[in-house]
Amino acid sequence: MYKVFVNDKPLFLTNEIKKETDFKFFLLESADINQIIINFFQNKLDKAYLYHPDEKEIMKTLKAKIPVSKAGGGLVYNKKNEVLFIFRNGKWDLPKGGTEKGEEIEDTAIREVEEETGVNNLVIADKLQKTYHIFKRNGIYKLKITHWFEMRTSFEGTPIGQLEEGIEKVAWLNPEQIKEALKNSYENIKLLFLEEKEIH
Repeated sequence: MYKVFVNDKPLFLTNEIKKETDFKFFLLESADINQIIINFFQNKLDKAYLYHPDEKEIMKTLKAKIPVSKAGGGLVYNKKNEVLFIFRNGKWDLPKGGTEKGEEIEDTAIREVEEETGVNNLVIADKLQKTYHIFKRNGIYKLKITHWFEMRTSFEGTPIGQLEEGIEKVAWLNPEQIKEALKNSYENIKLLFLEEKEIH
C-alpha cells in the first residue's frame, strides 16, 4: 500500500477492498484524479482510498494520470547525532528539491541539502523510503516523489538557509527538539522519523 499526501491528508493506494464506510473508496482505473485532489484541497475529503487489484501496477497507473516530479532529500546527522532541519512556510521540514536533467537522485539529494542549508561534507549512509505528495504548480496538480537518504556530515560551521527558497532558519535538533518540531511539520516527514525509530 502507498500513502500519498494531498494537502497533508492521506490518499491510500491499495489492492485490498475495504468493507469500512467512514471514507471514500474509488477505483483507480476510472477515478477522476483531479476531482479527488480538488476535494482534498477544498476540505471535502479527509482521507480516501484508491483501489487497484494489482499492487505492482498501482503506482504506474497513478503516474499515468498525473504528471510526476522527482525530488531528493536528506535526513542529515552531525557528529553529535543531531538532525538538520529547515524552517519554511511556517513549518519544520527537511532539505530536499527537484532533480536536474541527467542528475542521479543521490547527487540531487546532496546538492539540495548543500544549497538549502550550506552544510557540506555529506556522505550517504543509507537509503530511506520514498514519500509521495501532491502539489499544485502553475495551475497543474503534480505528484512529487521524494527519494530520501540518511546522511552523515563532519560539518562544523553555521548552517545558512537559502533565502530565495524561503528558508527562514536552519537548525540542528536533538531528539527532544525533534519531537517538538514534528508537531509542526508534514506527515511525510513524520513517516521518515517513524522509519528511523524502527531502524535504530
